[in-house]
Amino acid sequence: MEPEHIRASDADRDRVIERLREAVAEGRLTPQEHEERLDALYRAKTVGELAVVTRDLPAPGGGPGAAPGMEVSSEEARRLAAQGEGRENIVAVFGGAERKGRWLVEARTNVSVLCGGVELDLREAVLSQREVTIQCAVVLGGLEITVPPGVRVVNNTSGILGGCSLHGTDEVTDPNHPVIRLTGTCMLGGIEVKAKKPKRKKKKDR
Repeated sequence: MEPEHIRASDADRDRVIERLREAVAEGRLTPQEHEERLDALYRAKTVGELAVVTRDLPAPGGGPGAAPGMEVSSEEARRLAAQGEGRENIVAVFGGAERKGRWLVEARTNVSVLCGGVELDLREAVLSQREVTIQCAVVLGGLEITVPPGVRVVNNTSGILGGCSLHGTDEVTDPNHPVIRLTGTCMLGGIEVKAKKPKRKKKKDR
């Protein structure tokens, strides 16, 4: 069964009600629009019908369960997920490697760095599942990871004359938000994770 066809729970409705309340406070909805959407919310029977109620509203801080730049249509998500294999290996030996733009983050990504550098930009990426693991092996090199606001980053790496630093991700505690779990070892090198908003696309001149 497709996720959008699953019956909505009371908890699902409560999350949408909270988002509508915040949208009014932000000035995105008028009181009349708020009332109309509440009516639609209580008529909704499935998760997909609930999603329509807030489809034109940005998720606050990236959630619940999503992050700006990581939100894609179910059709695109399925297409990207179909291309995945569950695991990816990214290697940089005396050189560099990067992933950016729209790409699929596998459930497990192995990053090996030796006297080189790797850059992973997840701001427009699609997570294959709500929690993914990045296994790090960084020796005499660096790994830079950029995530959009609203993504939890859990650091379980070990540092040997090196370490991992997180910038702007500590305040994300909602268990419903996407999770990036870092594991592995960093020796004589560094892992840096920073939260940044997705880049705004420039409008083409007509």
